[in-house]
Amino acid sequence: MNKKFNIIVGIFLTVTMFGASISHAKISPNINSNSFRAIAERSTTSSPLGFQIFCLQNPQQCKTSSKKKVAYSPTLMRVASQVNRKVNRAIRPRNDRGIDKWSLNSRYGDCEDYVISKRAMLIKAGVHSGALRIATAVTKEGIGHAVLIIRTNKGDFALDNRTNTIKLWNKTGLRMIAMSGSNPKKWKEIS
Repeated sequence: MNKKFNIIVGIFLTVTMFGASISHAKISPNINSNSFRAIAERSTTSSPLGFQIFCLQNPQQCKTSSKKKVAYSPTLMRVASQVNRKVNRAIRPRNDRGIDKWSLNSRYGDCEDYVISKRAMLIKAGVHSGALRIATAVTKEGIGHAVLIIRTNKGDFALDNRTNTIKLWNKTGLRMIAMSGSNPKKWKEIS
């Protein structure tokens, strides 16, 4: 039954994601070729402890990929926008108490739970896992935060639980701290 349920959910998500028109996709306006800028990575750093535990419990979600970015396209951005909105609606915000636990497809959760749920859904939709990066950041108010980054040949885009609009990473108002690589267990500091 579990396998049959997963197949039905996968078919539903594929039809839902590809069935909507591009006019419903929310992507930052005024994105032009001059706006595209990749996130500059610096030295190696450790991944968050909650993510390390998540990978131990969910090794299939933490596999290495040789593909480091994907081609930007309206279809990619439409699918990403639909996943962003769907997960933002599905999870109700609630901070972890005590140890930071990263949970996949949770009903309640904090920013990391949104990120790994979006990542898993995009992988299921056919986006290469190596192009889907987890980034830790700090908000303007000084609060720790995490977003999902899609690395494309036209720049790095952020999916954030605080908005349904996908933005270039440098237009999010966040100060990026660190990011996972095409091997999600290997992280780098962001300059």
